[in-house]
Amino acid sequence: MILTVTLNTALDLTYGVPELVPHASHRVSEMSERPGGKGLNVARVLSALGHETVVTGFAGGSTGAVLRELLAGLPATDAPGPGAPGTSPASATPAPTTPAPITDALVTVAGNTRRTIAVVDRATGDTTQLNEPGPLVTADEWTALLGRYEELLAGADAVALCGSLPPGIHVGAYAELVRAARAAGVPVLLDTSGEPLRRGIAARPDLIKPNADELAQLTGSREPMRATRDARRRGAHGVIASLGPDGMLAVTPDGIWQAAPPARVLGNPTGAGDSAVAGLLSGLVEGLSWPDRLRRAVALSTATVLSPTAGDFDRAAYEELLPRVGVEEHTPAAR
Repeated sequence: MILTVTLNTALDLTYGVPELVPHASHRVSEMSERPGGKGLNVARVLSALGHETVVTGFAGGSTGAVLRELLAGLPATDAPGPGAPGTSPASATPAPTTPAPITDALVTVAGNTRRTIAVVDRATGDTTQLNEPGPLVTADEWTALLGRYEELLAGADAVALCGSLPPGIHVGAYAELVRAARAAGVPVLLDTSGEPLRRGIAARPDLIKPNADELAQLTGSREPMRATRDARRRGAHGVIASLGPDGMLAVTPDGIWQAAPPARVLGNPTGAGDSAVAGLLSGLVEGLSWPDRLRRAVALSTATVLSPTAGDFDRAAYEELLPRVGVEEHTPAAR
């Protein structure tokens, strides 16, 4: 079982408009709503890859109730399986399978879960994102979450800590959760930004997955190799940097690799980083090599950009891209 933690869950609303024009009224041509927040997005992709997943974090109020109703309805479609553990995804053909279950272990809070609104301009493919801050979480609610998290760690093969912190949660919250995972012997991936990332990385997570902006904010450098090495020196055992259309750079104790899609694509990048996290975690628990984990992560991320629905991945695109993702090893290995 893979555990994902989303402290600031959200009800994701996506509006499609023919063209987004400032200061104008718009007729929405398409609309979707789904349970969201980075960790829930990761769980949805893990489920599609055939991995049993448990989600925890906070949910409350009428928006939280809708989120949990939608979560209970997942998974709803067939999706590709992961292949046999230890096999190369570049050579394996993902077979259709029933998605694995997603278990709701969210902690109920008194405040109302936030909403995020993505407005997709169909003329350009650009997306405008509006994110509410989230509910105020009390000290007692945080204590309840810690208790549930420690119980869930006992059955977890890996854990992902994802996203922003809601109001009321102290800035060192992720560092506390990283330490608990390490004490339980569970590999932990941290995907956040700003001061929560700075504090969390000092607790020595197994992996962090910043994008280029988050990495620059953490290290002060926009040169990918220098910034990624610097982030690893700050405490993370491995750093997987998302470089947008240029793919991913991995600096790990086992070596340095860069993976890139075969060509740049246009589309909606919402959720692409979360799909990459799912690819990395699924590869970890299956015992895949670093190049194969990166192939899967980049293929999933790119297929998410190509999906017509924000946060989903295009299954056909994923299967077509998987063997075509290029992975280059850099030397010398990171130590």
